[in-house]
Amino acid sequence: MVLTKFRWLGAAALLGLSSAASADRILVLGDSLSAAYNMQPSQGWVSLLDARLQAQDPGRHQVINASISGESSTGGLARLPALLQQYKPDVVVIELGGNDALQGQPMSLTRGNFERMIGLSQAAGARVAVLAVVVPAQFSRVEAAALAQMYTSVTRASDVPLQPSLMDGISGRATLLQRDGLHPNAAAQPLVLGNAWPVIRARLSPQPVPRAPARLRWEQPKPH
Repeated sequence: MVLTKFRWLGAAALLGLSSAASADRILVLGDSLSAAYNMQPSQGWVSLLDARLQAQDPGRHQVINASISGESSTGGLARLPALLQQYKPDVVVIELGGNDALQGQPMSLTRGNFERMIGLSQAAGARVAVLAVVVPAQFSRVEAAALAQMYTSVTRASDVPLQPSLMDGISGRATLLQRDGLHPNAAAQPLVLGNAWPVIRARLSPQPVPRAPARLRWEQPKPH
Protein backbone atom coordinates (compact mmCIF):
# COMPACT_ATOMS: atom_id res chain seq x y z
CA MET A 1 0.00 0.00 0.00
CA VAL A 2 1.34 3.45 -0.90
CA LEU A 3 1.11 6.30 1.56
CA THR A 4 -0.72 9.24 0.06
CA LYS A 5 1.17 12.50 0.50
CA PHE A 6 -0.98 15.56 0.95
CA ARG A 7 0.17 18.90 -0.42
CA TRP A 8 -2.99 20.93 0.16
CA LEU A 9 -2.61 22.64 3.53
CA GLY A 10 -4.04 25.83 2.10
CA ALA A 11 -7.06 23.97 0.75
CA ALA A 12 -7.51 22.19 4.07
CA ALA A 13 -7.70 25.53 5.83
CA LEU A 14 -10.34 26.75 3.39
CA LEU A 15 -12.35 23.59 3.99
CA GLY A 16 -12.20 24.15 7.73
CA LEU A 17 -10.14 21.03 8.62
CA SER A 18 -7.66 21.05 11.49
CA SER A 19 -4.08 20.61 10.22
CA ALA A 20 -3.10 19.05 13.58
CA ALA A 21 -4.37 15.67 12.41
CA SER A 22 -2.17 13.90 9.87
CA ALA A 23 -1.67 10.50 8.33
CA ASP A 24 0.06 7.91 10.51
CA ARG A 25 2.65 5.43 9.35
CA ILE A 26 2.37 2.39 11.66
CA LEU A 27 5.24 -0.10 11.98
CA VAL A 28 4.45 -3.49 13.53
CA LEU A 29 7.57 -5.26 14.81
CA GLY A 30 6.57 -8.76 15.85
CA ASP A 31 7.03 -12.49 15.61
CA SER A 32 4.86 -15.31 14.22
CA LEU A 33 1.77 -14.00 16.03
CA SER A 34 1.90 -10.92 13.81
CA ALA A 35 3.42 -12.55 10.72
CA ALA A 36 0.30 -14.60 9.83
CA TYR A 37 2.08 -17.86 10.57
CA ASN A 38 0.69 -20.80 8.52
CA MET A 39 -1.98 -18.69 6.84
CA GLN A 40 -2.39 -16.18 4.04
CA PRO A 41 -0.99 -12.74 4.93
CA SER A 42 -4.41 -11.22 4.27
CA GLN A 43 -5.87 -13.36 7.07
CA GLY A 44 -3.53 -12.10 9.78
CA TRP A 45 -4.51 -9.53 12.36
CA VAL A 46 -2.12 -6.91 10.97
CA SER A 47 -3.86 -7.06 7.59
CA LEU A 48 -7.18 -6.85 9.41
CA LEU A 49 -5.87 -3.77 11.21
CA ASP A 50 -5.01 -2.18 7.89
CA ALA A 51 -8.48 -3.02 6.55
CA ARG A 52 -10.14 -1.47 9.61
CA LEU A 53 -8.14 1.73 9.31
CA GLN A 54 -8.85 2.01 5.60
CA ALA A 55 -12.56 1.45 6.17
CA GLN A 56 -12.66 4.13 8.87
CA ASP A 57 -10.59 6.74 7.07
CA PRO A 58 -9.47 5.71 3.56
CA GLY A 59 -5.92 6.62 2.66
CA ARG A 60 -5.08 8.23 5.99
CA HIS A 61 -2.89 5.48 7.44
CA GLN A 62 -0.17 3.16 6.20
CA VAL A 63 0.61 -0.12 8.00
CA ILE A 64 4.05 -1.69 7.59
CA ASN A 65 4.31 -5.26 8.88
CA ALA A 66 7.94 -5.98 9.75
CA SER A 67 7.12 -9.15 11.69
CA ILE A 68 9.10 -12.36 11.19
CA SER A 69 8.18 -15.81 12.49
CA GLY A 70 10.67 -16.94 15.12
CA GLU A 71 11.80 -13.39 15.92
CA SER A 72 13.13 -12.67 19.40
CA SER A 73 13.57 -9.33 21.12
CA THR A 74 17.27 -9.51 20.24
CA GLY A 75 16.47 -9.90 16.55
CA GLY A 76 13.88 -7.15 16.69
CA LEU A 77 16.34 -4.77 18.30
CA ALA A 78 18.96 -5.55 15.65
CA ARG A 79 16.54 -4.77 12.82
CA LEU A 80 14.82 -1.75 14.33
CA PRO A 81 17.32 1.04 13.53
CA ALA A 82 17.19 0.31 9.79
CA LEU A 83 13.38 0.08 9.88
CA LEU A 84 13.12 3.42 11.65
CA GLN A 85 15.40 5.02 9.11
CA GLN A 86 13.65 3.48 6.11
CA TYR A 87 10.01 4.01 7.07
CA LYS A 88 10.13 6.88 9.59
CA PRO A 89 7.04 5.56 11.39
CA ASP A 90 4.77 7.70 13.52
CA VAL A 91 3.71 4.67 15.58
CA VAL A 92 5.76 1.57 16.48
CA VAL A 93 3.88 -1.49 17.77
CA ILE A 94 6.21 -3.99 19.45
CA GLU A 95 4.92 -7.56 19.72
CA LEU A 96 7.91 -9.60 20.88
CA GLY A 97 9.04 -11.61 23.88
CA GLY A 98 7.25 -14.88 23.23
CA ASN A 99 10.23 -16.49 21.55
CA ASP A 100 12.47 -15.23 24.35
CA ALA A 101 10.31 -17.27 26.72
CA LEU A 102 10.32 -20.30 24.43
CA GLN A 103 14.11 -20.14 24.20
CA GLY A 104 14.65 -19.47 27.90
CA GLN A 105 16.47 -16.19 27.33
CA PRO A 106 17.63 -14.39 30.50
CA MET A 107 14.99 -11.92 31.61
CA SER A 108 17.65 -9.23 31.99
CA LEU A 109 18.46 -9.58 28.29
CA THR A 110 14.82 -9.34 27.25
CA ARG A 111 14.25 -6.34 29.49
CA GLY A 112 17.28 -4.53 28.11
CA ASN A 113 16.18 -5.22 24.54
CA PHE A 114 12.72 -3.79 25.20
CA GLU A 115 14.14 -0.71 26.89
CA ARG A 116 16.38 -0.05 23.89
CA MET A 117 13.62 -0.70 21.32
CA ILE A 118 11.30 1.70 23.08
CA GLY A 119 14.05 4.27 23.52
CA LEU A 120 15.14 4.10 19.88
CA SER A 121 11.56 4.44 18.66
CA GLN A 122 10.81 7.40 20.90
CA ALA A 123 14.10 9.09 19.96
CA ALA A 124 13.02 8.78 16.32
CA GLY A 125 9.79 10.61 17.15
CA ALA A 126 7.50 7.58 17.14
CA ARG A 127 4.73 6.82 19.60
CA VAL A 128 5.09 3.27 20.96
CA ALA A 129 2.63 0.55 21.99
CA VAL A 130 3.60 -2.87 23.37
CA LEU A 131 1.64 -6.09 22.91
CA ALA A 132 2.63 -8.62 25.55
CA VAL A 133 2.78 -12.34 24.81
CA VAL A 134 1.88 -14.70 27.65
CA VAL A 135 3.30 -18.08 26.64
CA PRO A 136 1.43 -21.12 28.05
CA ALA A 137 3.39 -22.81 30.83
CA GLN A 138 3.83 -26.08 28.93
CA PHE A 139 5.79 -24.23 26.21
CA SER A 140 7.64 -21.58 28.22
CA ARG A 141 11.10 -21.87 29.73
CA VAL A 142 10.67 -18.79 31.92
CA GLU A 143 8.21 -17.96 34.67
CA ALA A 144 5.08 -16.35 33.26
CA ALA A 145 4.91 -13.93 36.20
CA ALA A 146 8.47 -12.75 35.57
CA LEU A 147 7.75 -12.10 31.88
CA ALA A 148 4.52 -10.26 32.71
CA GLN A 149 6.34 -8.13 35.28
CA MET A 150 9.00 -7.27 32.71
CA TYR A 151 6.40 -5.97 30.27
CA THR A 152 4.65 -3.97 32.99
CA SER A 153 7.73 -2.35 34.48
CA VAL A 154 9.33 -1.44 31.15
CA THR A 155 6.19 0.16 29.73
CA ARG A 156 5.42 2.05 32.92
CA ALA A 157 8.93 3.47 33.05
CA SER A 158 8.61 4.64 29.44
CA ASP A 159 4.96 5.80 29.68
CA VAL A 160 3.96 3.39 26.91
CA PRO A 161 0.52 1.72 26.70
CA LEU A 162 0.57 -2.05 27.17
CA GLN A 163 -1.80 -4.80 26.07
CA PRO A 164 -0.96 -7.33 28.83
CA SER A 165 -1.98 -10.45 26.87
CA LEU A 166 -2.36 -10.43 23.10
CA MET A 167 -3.70 -13.99 23.24
CA ASP A 168 -6.32 -13.27 25.88
CA GLY A 169 -9.42 -15.37 25.23
CA ILE A 170 -7.57 -17.45 22.63
CA SER A 171 -4.90 -19.50 24.43
CA GLY A 172 -6.21 -22.87 25.57
CA ARG A 173 -9.17 -22.86 23.15
CA ALA A 174 -8.58 -25.62 20.60
CA THR A 175 -11.01 -24.18 18.07
CA LEU A 176 -8.94 -20.98 17.90
CA LEU A 177 -5.50 -22.59 17.76
CA GLN A 178 -3.42 -24.32 15.14
CA ARG A 179 -2.40 -27.95 15.59
CA ASP A 180 0.66 -26.97 17.62
CA GLY A 181 -1.64 -25.64 20.35
CA LEU A 182 0.35 -22.40 20.45
CA HIS A 183 -0.37 -20.25 17.40
CA PRO A 184 -3.78 -18.69 16.71
CA ASN A 185 -5.56 -19.87 13.57
CA ALA A 186 -7.33 -17.75 10.98
CA ALA A 187 -10.60 -17.80 12.93
CA ALA A 188 -8.81 -16.25 15.92
CA GLN A 189 -7.33 -13.29 14.05
CA PRO A 190 -10.28 -10.91 14.58
CA LEU A 191 -9.97 -11.64 18.32
CA VAL A 192 -6.24 -10.92 18.23
CA LEU A 193 -6.99 -7.60 16.55
CA GLY A 194 -9.66 -6.91 19.14
CA ASN A 195 -7.05 -7.34 21.88
CA ALA A 196 -4.48 -5.17 20.12
CA TRP A 197 -6.79 -2.41 18.92
CA PRO A 198 -7.26 -0.33 22.11
CA VAL A 199 -3.55 0.40 22.65
CA ILE A 200 -2.95 0.99 18.93
CA ARG A 201 -5.91 3.35 18.70
CA ALA A 202 -4.51 5.27 21.68
CA ARG A 203 -1.32 5.96 19.71
CA LEU A 204 -2.96 7.28 16.54
CA SER A 205 -3.11 10.97 15.70
CA PRO A 206 -6.42 12.69 16.42
CA GLN A 207 -9.07 12.59 13.75
CA PRO A 208 -9.58 15.78 11.72
CA VAL A 209 -11.72 18.20 13.69
CA PRO A 210 -14.09 20.45 11.67
CA ARG A 211 -13.82 24.09 12.54
CA ALA A 212 -15.43 27.22 11.18
CA PRO A 213 -13.39 28.70 8.33
CA ALA A 214 -11.98 32.15 8.92
CA ARG A 215 -14.31 34.87 7.61
CA LEU A 216 -12.92 37.27 5.08
CA ARG A 217 -12.64 40.76 6.52
CA TRP A 218 -12.95 43.80 4.27
CA GLU A 219 -11.27 47.01 5.32
CA GLN A 220 -13.58 49.95 4.69
CA PRO A 221 -11.99 53.12 3.35
CA LYS A 222 -12.03 56.06 5.77
CA PRO A 223 -14.20 58.99 4.73
CA HIS A 224 -12.32 62.07 3.55
